[in-house]
Amino acid sequence: MERVICIVIGYLFGLFQTGYIYGRLHHVDIRQYGSGNAGTTNALRVLGKKAGIITYAGDCLKAVLAGACVSLLFRGSHPDMLRLLVFYSGLGVMLGHNYPFYLNFKGGKGIAATSGMVLAFDWRLALCICAVFILVTALTRYVSLASLIMMAVFMLLLILGGQTGQYGLRTAYLYEVYAIGAVMTLLAFYKHRANIGRLLHGTESKLGEKKPAETTK
Repeated sequence: MERVICIVIGYLFGLFQTGYIYGRLHHVDIRQYGSGNAGTTNALRVLGKKAGIITYAGDCLKAVLAGACVSLLFRGSHPDMLRLLVFYSGLGVMLGHNYPFYLNFKGGKGIAATSGMVLAFDWRLALCICAVFILVTALTRYVSLASLIMMAVFMLLLILGGQTGQYGLRTAYLYEVYAIGAVMTLLAFYKHRANIGRLLHGTESKLGEKKPAETTK
């Protein structure tokens, strides 16, 4: 039951669509422009740098807040599985972010939300994957590629950290964390399937290009 509660809490936090709300405050539905996505990159391309920064911060923060809420709720009763429950809340945030029911299940791609969840789970892991994202983006200017590589590295480091005893979880809980991480990684790749096709065909837009393009958040 605790797991279900955490997913629901995360989903509710995930429903806060920062890019969509910011756009509406400026009389723009960003889902009608660019890639049609409600995430950070489309907000950046459609509404500018300020919008992109605010959208990323909001989408990251909602995952951190969901994790904090779960920690406050269960730290007294389930201290031994607290990090696992934070992971479940992160999965809920990603689902709420990607599939908000009040927007006809048309949201973002979950990368910013995932980074917030990882920050709530382990700040060291968060720093590593953010560094990977920034480096790949700087070298290639493909945000989609950076997002996908970030998620792959996230999964690898998650397993490495778990197998070396970094998270203080018993084996059964640890494998649940791996399973949730794998679901989130696969979901990110699924949401980026069109981007993957364009990357393979050399038609993916780079960050900073002026033409209407696809988002990766």
